[in-house]
Amino acid sequence: MRFTDTNLAGAFIIDREPLEDSRGFFARTFCAREFAQQGLAASFVQCSVSVNRKEGTLRGLHFQRPPSAEAKLVRCTAGGVYDVIVDLRQDSPTYLQHIGVELTAGNGRAVYVPEMFAHGFLTLEDNTEVFYQMNAFHAPELAAGLRYDDPRLGIRWRLAVSVISEKDQQWPLLGDRKNEQ
Repeated sequence: MRFTDTNLAGAFIIDREPLEDSRGFFARTFCAREFAQQGLAASFVQCSVSVNRKEGTLRGLHFQRPPSAEAKLVRCTAGGVYDVIVDLRQDSPTYLQHIGVELTAGNGRAVYVPEMFAHGFLTLEDNTEVFYQMNAFHAPELAAGLRYDDPRLGIRWRLAVSVISEKDQQWPLLGDRKNEQ
């Protein structure tokens, strides 16, 4: 695997390094030792999958508050997404900055989302599937979110949003938040 630093400390783009032959290829997508060498979570306690029927479906931006803040390893296993993460660490020099990366079944990329980062994605194709690994158990009482269209974040989504949950539409804007950590 190839770990590429991003401009957000602790966040990485992870590319597989396929070994190809006449059958196709084989590639590792996770190795606890390699993740630990990078200082990343090397143990995951839950995995989830998100199936999205329509292009333009937006999910996020979600995070969990401490003590159940979670790191995630996210990859697209069918279709494609524009994946966005936002640094919510108030003591970070990149606080409220974000990156976006295209994850597709074809490029095999993954994004490592550190604890106290919000995460969301916009589907680029119909019938897109996203696979998550998390290092903390889901704690609904500590779940929170950011508005995908918050002007303070300035995220430029690749497509118009055509499908979004009511909950994701109603997260407060940053200036109006009572639940910012």
